[in-house]
Amino acid sequence: MFISNRVKPRPSRRGYKRLRLSCQWAFECNQVWNFANAYTAEYSNMPIPGVGWVRSNITAFDLAKQQAAYKKERGFTLHSQTVQEVTEAHAKARKQFKKDKLRWRISGGSQRSLGWIPFKSGAAVWKDGQVRYNKHFFKVWDSYGLSQYAFRSGSFSEDARGRWYFNVVVQVEVATHESQTAIGIDLGLKTTATCSDGTVLERQQRYRNLEVKLGKAQRAKQKRRVKAIHAKIKHQRKDDTHKFTTALVQQHGAIFVGNVSSAGLAKTTMAKSVLDAGWFMLKTQLKYKAIARSVVFEEVNEAYSTQTCSCCGSLSVNSPKGRAGLGIREWMCADCGTLHDRDVNAARNILAAGHSRLAGGILAR
Repeated sequence: MFISNRVKPRPSRRGYKRLRLSCQWAFECNQVWNFANAYTAEYSNMPIPGVGWVRSNITAFDLAKQQAAYKKERGFTLHSQTVQEVTEAHAKARKQFKKDKLRWRISGGSQRSLGWIPFKSGAAVWKDGQVRYNKHFFKVWDSYGLSQYAFRSGSFSEDARGRWYFNVVVQVEVATHESQTAIGIDLGLKTTATCSDGTVLERQQRYRNLEVKLGKAQRAKQKRRVKAIHAKIKHQRKDDTHKFTTALVQQHGAIFVGNVSSAGLAKTTMAKSVLDAGWFMLKTQLKYKAIARSVVFEEVNEAYSTQTCSCCGSLSVNSPKGRAGLGIREWMCADCGTLHDRDVNAARNILAAGHSRLAGGILAR
């Protein structure tokens, strides 16, 4: 949900006050993070006389008293639950990356960290058409009808253009899905996604369409314009993907997608086109929307899906192979004589592989 005090070109006095509060709390969150970072870096390895260096695993619970004292000493107005949430996030990141010292959160300069104010369940509530947090009220653009939900954990977050968003977890009933159809999806560059039934998400080239304007703004060092263009590209790509993925989960009871790695292809000469396609975003949206609607979603191995005939299952000598065959969009199976569209054939093989995985005992949601 977008905090509305940044929608207006000229925010009111209260709007500026809320903006200053957000920036102040974001600064305090950074200080709490950095304190935890310095403490764990210094005390994770302790010298014991006659024994040597002994490693101690410092948890968020171990830091609780130190953080409370630090908050009081610095006179922070941050919510106590937010201090706990920042400390727990730091401990989780240390465990994930297996490090005692993480990156510092920077509050100023060109390398500053974007604002982030996490909170636990109960810290933020909906009251009188606004979000109440830490004894202050924040207006939001309520497009979801927040009054009908009970808030759980969440955060206030800032984007690169200085706009603040309210992100919150709410509990909803899992929707039942009656459709029994299944579909396979082949991800590509000629078309972003091709389905086994012939449905296509066309390649929109959102980045390349604005590449010239972006280059001019970068050369002119118009930082605000550069950020605005990047945001436009992001929102257009996300809108295309949302419409496509929502239609799929509403129409089908099982969705299977090839396990193509965008991270691997991003290291090749096709990097710009791969990143512009947004495969990772598409798969992420399909996954969480499928869970919300009780739809089966699986990533399957797409090896040889392009070369294998989806009718007879043979690996035809006429099929496109490797990068040399990327230009071949249609081919005929030498064994059964079926004429294939390259991407639709691959999607059908992905669908067949998905059915095989379910038959082998893959748990359906």
